[in-house]
Amino acid sequence: MRPVIVEVALNGGLPKARNPRVPRIEDEIVADALACLDAGASVIHNHNDEAVIGRAARHDPAPYARAWRRVRARYPDVICYPTMAGGGAGIDIETRYAHIVSLAESRDLDLGLVDPGTTNIGRFDRDGVPLPDESIYQNSYADSVYMIEACRRLRVGMSISIFEPGFVRVVRGYADAGRLPSGAFVKFYFGGPRAGFGLPPTARALDAYLEMIEGTSLPWLVSLQGGDVVASGLAALALARGGHLQVGLEPAGARDRSNLELVQDALALLARHDARPATCIEARAIIGLS
Repeated sequence: MRPVIVEVALNGGLPKARNPRVPRIEDEIVADALACLDAGASVIHNHNDEAVIGRAARHDPAPYARAWRRVRARYPDVICYPTMAGGGAGIDIETRYAHIVSLAESRDLDLGLVDPGTTNIGRFDRDGVPLPDESIYQNSYADSVYMIEACRRLRVGMSISIFEPGFVRVVRGYADAGRLPSGAFVKFYFGGPRAGFGLPPTARALDAYLEMIEGTSLPWLVSLQGGDVVASGLAALALARGGHLQVGLEPAGARDRSNLELVQDALALLARHDARPATCIEARAIIGLS
């Protein structure tokens, strides 16, 4: 049975007012991470309560390190990674990336971040009309190069977020030149029913992404922003093409589910596709991490 990485994005910016089961404080993050790892997940992604867009430029590395060290006491090979703040006027990439550098230097991190492009975080109203949102997650080409080269220098892998097709061009350029550092893991983020960004969760959209990385041998996963990656059918499409999965309350934004329930849905799908969840050690091998 093929080992498949199940990554869990625990919380994002989802507030407890929307879902009381979302983990926000350290104890909750640790408990949810351990429950998901017990079930079969191998990669954990979480936010703290610093803003990603608009209000904050620097994230504190300490809450990430404290939670991950507690998780690694039971799962020493688990892969954990954080988020970072978006760019904007007067916010430099060195400031936004400082906690990544700190976590790598303290040996609490082995998967860094590369977000190679800018995304308009728009939404649609219930009638399908675009809302007048002003949220922009901004990363220039210079920012993207900084992130990739920082991961190379720090000797950590890269979680590469792909929100739009143009993002792939940065990665492909490095790959074609033979300059992409090892440990790259590509994340294809599709747009759910009310997300105003990203490709739709269809077979043709997924195949377009796969054509863009054809010949690179890069491991990849799918995630559905603002929707259920399993119920939408996108997860099944990915499994049939050799991909991996991201689930969790951050992408799903669910009001009445838990992270563990979303992981269990993914595991049931794996069983129907002659696959099984990768262990933490297998996930490291698939991504190319030491």
